[in-house]
Amino acid sequence: MDIGTYARGMAAYNSWMNEKVFSCAAELGDEARKRDLGAFFQSIHGTLNHIYVGDEAWMQRLHGEPVTMTSPKDQPFEGFDELWRARRSLDARIATWAASLEPAFGLSTFQFFSVTYRRELSLPKWAVVVHVFNHQTHHRGQVTTLLKQLGKDPGVTDFPWMPYFTEPKV
Repeated sequence: MDIGTYARGMAAYNSWMNEKVFSCAAELGDEARKRDLGAFFQSIHGTLNHIYVGDEAWMQRLHGEPVTMTSPKDQPFEGFDELWRARRSLDARIATWAASLEPAFGLSTFQFFSVTYRRELSLPKWAVVVHVFNHQTHHRGQVTTLLKQLGKDPGVTDFPWMPYFTEPKV
């Protein structure tokens, strides 16, 4: 499989799961979403902000834009509706980026400054692509656990069951 095929599939998974997670979170009140439940980014809202900040930083890097993230704990969105709107927009940007990847993309290296580790890094581009989607999946898994603890079930989260595979292509 080439890196573009991987990225397109994972971008579809990302959008599908974000809709499921945000829909469940919307059923909770703001207090419940923002309650410190002991997660690394404290709350559902904090973790959703973290996923957004990480994704935005990677899209900025990959598009040659200045990175606006100052810390992995940045919380750019106080309001849930604003965060959800921004998430949808960023998911569309990620899908467009993924659709543009050619097989050769993954064969070169990518140099960037890590805000988290405060140093320059160089990685194979295929590893950057894998990290972008692995990071989302990792932290979304934390959110699904927090949602379940609050009585909200996001349903099936397995990759093969997303609509990308089960709905007819137009």
